Amino acid sequence: MMGSQYTFDENHRPRKARTSFGTVIRKTLTFFIASVSMAVLYYIIFALFFSTDEERRLRQENKAYQNELPELEEKERLLSDVVEGLRIKDDRIYEEIFHASAPNVDPIKSIDILSGLDTIPDRTIERATAERIAVLESKAGTIEANFMEIARLLGDKDFVVPPMSLPLKKFSYAQTGASTGEKVNPFYKVKIRHNGLDMIAPSGEAVYASADGVVSEVVRSRKGLGNVVTIDHGNGYKTRYAHLADIEVGKGRVLRKGARIGYVGVSGNSFAPHLHYEVLRDSLILDPVNHFFASVGPEEYVNMLIMSSMTGQSMD
Repeated sequence: MMGSQYTFDENHRPRKARTSFGTVIRKTLTFFIASVSMAVLYYIIFALFFSTDEERRLRQENKAYQNELPELEEKERLLSDVVEGLRIKDDRIYEEIFHASAPNVDPIKSIDILSGLDTIPDRTIERATAERIAVLESKAGTIEANFMEIARLLGDKDFVVPPMSLPLKKFSYAQTGASTGEKVNPFYKVKIRHNGLDMIAPSGEAVYASADGVVSEVVRSRKGLGNVVTIDHGNGYKTRYAHLADIEVGKGRVLRKGARIGYVGVSGNSFAPHLHYEVLRDSLILDPVNHFFASVGPEEYVNMLIMSSMTGQSMD
């Protein structure tokens, strides 16, 4: 047992020493700090000279990755060169087939209605901008008037909705080929009237009726448009699906919108697998792209318009 501590007073008489509260707190803090410091020191020594199994495994993985990094970087560089070479070849093939530059970006995103304004003097830039805005407002007014006319026609009980659905599922603007008009024929290399829209798709992809109707004609041929199905939708509207690989409907069959009628192919005079799609009203040949606005988003629709108009060569 530890003896009690004593001290002497001014008369040199012994008395028991008393420890103040502050001294107790100070000694406690000193002991706590010393203990923590020793624990940290022990941990550092242990971490420096001793490793856990997980740490050893991680160090081995890091070393392996460091050894593989130069090889991976070299492979990445070689792949980038290959991809760039394929892109250049793809652009050349596209230009040879369609007589137009291959689109590298979203067509609509490359359009800038204010392009060229930086070359106009400051004193006239406000007027030039106002003129361009006026043109856009005029076009917006025309579009609004067209929608009003559509709404009026839809309210007519005798009105027949035109064929407005895509005949191919999951069709995007990048698959849009030449539409109606004078286009370069891929076989004769001269401009010939093209009466439909080339919808690029792999052989065997299903083709669907774009609206309710009755099959009015089925043609199986090795020439011209090849295997063809024509559907009468009423009110003078007809759609024609050409270069089919196979046909699943017969003349006189009643179809609902979305019914499968055949498959994409290369029958007839076809340069590559695609669907040649036509929309007619009586004897008038219509641009099929103009009937897709209800089936896709606005940006996708505008991209289709741009792609179909900029493609100078047809695929049949």
